[in-house]
Amino acid sequence: MFDYETRLRQSLSQLKAEGRYREFADLKRIRGEMPEAIFHATDGSERRVTVWCSNDYLGMGQHPQVLAAMHKALDETGAGSGGTRNIAGTSRFHVELEGELARLHGKDRALLFNSGYMANEAALSALGRLLAGCVIFSDELNHASMIEGIQHSRCEKQIFKHNDVADLERKLRMVDPARPKIIAFESVYSMDGDVAPIAEFCALAKQYGALTYLDEVHAVGMYGTTGGGIAERDGVAHQVDMIEGTLAKAFGLMGGYIAGSDALVDAVRSFAPGVIFTTSLAPVLAAGAVASVRHLMASDAERRLQQHHAHLLKQSLHARGLPVVMSQTHIVPVIVGCATRCKALTDALLAEHDIYVQPINYPTVPRGTERIRLTPGPAHSPERIAKLVDALDRLWGRLELSRAA
Repeated sequence: MFDYETRLRQSLSQLKAEGRYREFADLKRIRGEMPEAIFHATDGSERRVTVWCSNDYLGMGQHPQVLAAMHKALDETGAGSGGTRNIAGTSRFHVELEGELARLHGKDRALLFNSGYMANEAALSALGRLLAGCVIFSDELNHASMIEGIQHSRCEKQIFKHNDVADLERKLRMVDPARPKIIAFESVYSMDGDVAPIAEFCALAKQYGALTYLDEVHAVGMYGTTGGGIAERDGVAHQVDMIEGTLAKAFGLMGGYIAGSDALVDAVRSFAPGVIFTTSLAPVLAAGAVASVRHLMASDAERRLQQHHAHLLKQSLHARGLPVVMSQTHIVPVIVGCATRCKALTDALLAEHDIYVQPINYPTVPRGTERIRLTPGPAHSPERIAKLVDALDRLWGRLELSRAA
């Protein structure tokens, strides 16, 4: 008889030996005191820590307007949605939120999902299957959810070099002009913080008759006059056929969405199993997201302060000779280059300095590029930044980590 337990434990032991075993940090955020949280240790003790790796980039998960909207929705409608979107699970809050998201991106229509991962998988797989003979051109650093969606589409896939306009054109040129094509890429890549040449990709799409599919999850709410993302900032949102975003990062809640033409969005809505067979997002979350999206469309105070703190952090790390990637965006990677040492660094930050950062290792990033990924927000004050940089500088020397980026 096959020994399942032994085989699984061997796999886990190998993961631990490589320094890649992930542990969940038991955290309870403190309302009104972001980025502070209570850390619950495995020995039963608890203490206050500062979180430096949250995806709630702007602190909207604790914004008074968002919380008030959620309390009101909970009192009026209860907790769950009651069904799939097709069967009793479409609330007024879902409809209002989709309208706001379509307006945010200047598109005909938007469609909600329970996560950004689900949105990418469902949309790309559905479109690929509906467009017979389709070829999907995918940036080599696209997110796992996009890769999975492309795989499930059963289309021909062409992978082009990261953000490489010339390589993409070479591949487009080799495909029959009559075949349907989709160019899939991200605006902000979350591990290095670099930005795609959206305008150039859109120009190629027009030249070669392709649709563009843009993942803006790390940019919505963060860039552009109204928080529409890098495409809005660069004035090219109208050239992008479908935009995918999340409610779980800058907007501070949970869920994902797509926005595009009526036909594109309706096709995904009508054919994607991820829509048809999934209970819809809880109305209380949709209500909070409506408040968050509306606030960030009108206010850029959070964006400006966040960008200021990200710039200050990068400059402070660089001044100490630490291997920070001087990214173009709010994402601040600091390269360690070894999984076990990265884990030792983050363990020491937590144990000795009450600073929580999660190590990032393979397969999220290539082996040898392991890192910590810092995401300063509006509430990460200059004093907090100075404390973090001091701690990293001391630990870098003690652990004998390389200062070469």
